[in-house]
Amino acid sequence: MTDTTPTQPVWFVTGAARGMGIELARAALDAGHRVVGTARDAARVTAALGEHDNLLAVSLDVTDPTAARTAVDAAVERFGRVDTLVNNAGNFYAGFFEEISDAQFRAQMETNFFGPLNVTRAVLPVMRAQRSGQVVTITSTAAIVGGAFVAAYAASKFALEGWMESLHVDVAPYGISTTVVEPGFFRTELLVEGASSIWPELSIEDYAERTEQTIEAWKAMNGQQGGDPAKLGRALVQLMALPEPPQRWMAGADAVAAVEQKAHELLAQAEAHRELSSSLDHDDA
Repeated sequence: MTDTTPTQPVWFVTGAARGMGIELARAALDAGHRVVGTARDAARVTAALGEHDNLLAVSLDVTDPTAARTAVDAAVERFGRVDTLVNNAGNFYAGFFEEISDAQFRAQMETNFFGPLNVTRAVLPVMRAQRSGQVVTITSTAAIVGGAFVAAYAASKFALEGWMESLHVDVAPYGISTTVVEPGFFRTELLVEGASSIWPELSIEDYAERTEQTIEAWKAMNGQQGGDPAKLGRALVQLMALPEPPQRWMAGADAVAAVEQKAHELLAQAEAHRELSSSLDHDDA
């Protein structure tokens, strides 16, 4: 173990070789933090961020629990601790539900859901020993609002939301906080075909025309998203420096609007059949 000084927080960022992950890692480095940047190929992290005394690039496939433990061991060996974990790595299996193959749906869950679980399982023993730490997980507005063509993606992100809400209570007694980040549309590589976006394997005639039109619409949106990932990175560093970081943070004006609308819809749905919903107790209760 080469460095145990706690003066510079240590960030562990997954998916740090492209898109939002690059900007999250760069913002932490610019703030003077030490960063463990991971990707399937560590060389891509160094290529994206450059050589830096405070940067440790580590190869990590988040779907591999053993690789996650090895990466965390490397972080502790180099920097002595892990203060902030950012579960950022992910991809996008797009398509209408019936056209997404079972293998694709499971692959989506492996990366977007079980991936963060693997990395967090590896990090939490370190944070519990420290009696401090922050677990940050990047979800999406698709974790709050489902929609057409995102059945697998939304399922993986909704699952993260439920896990993180429960984890928040589980780890609070050990000085560990959790934050869910729900970005709207940001100009990242998420919609780049072959990079992060995977189109459906199956083809059903009823969906064919809609699928073609939707894929073209998604492709056209790439590079036109309103959100600036560099600003998101800097804002997240700012939030994590607060004495009490938020349990949930909507990133982007579109994300705030989407969550507000969903909140109103949920309240309306709860009210719509209140009398019937409230009449289901046993008569002797």
